[in-house]
Amino acid sequence: MNDRAGWLLIAVAIFAPSAMAQSRGELLYTTHCISCHTTEMHWRDKRSANDWTTLKLQVRRWQDAASLAWSDGDILDVSRYLNESIYRFEQTADPVSSPSVAGHSPASRLALRAPHR
Repeated sequence: MNDRAGWLLIAVAIFAPSAMAQSRGELLYTTHCISCHTTEMHWRDKRSANDWTTLKLQVRRWQDAASLAWSDGDILDVSRYLNESIYRFEQTADPVSSPSVAGHSPASRLALRAPHR
C-alpha cells in the first residue's frame, strides 16, 4: 500500500464515526425536542422519568403536547436513545402505553395521534 492510500485509510478511520448516521431516536429528539429539552433538563433533581416505564410515558406525553403524532415505534426509538445516552434504566419488554390512550379503541387511538389541523 502506498503512503497516499494509508493516509486515506487513517482519515476515514478518524472522521467516519462523526459522519455516521444518527439513530432514528436521536434524529427525532434533536429535530423536535432539543430546543426545549437540553441535557440539563434530564439531570435535574425533580425529573419526571424515574424508570424505563415513566421515561416512555414522558416521551409520549411531550410528543402529544407538541402534536407530533409519533408512532409507538418513534416513541420507543426516542426513549431508547434517551435511555442509552442519559438515563441507563433497565429496559423491559412492556409495550409503549399511555394512561390517556389506554382503554380506547384502536380507531380512537389513531385519532388521538393524528395531527390537529
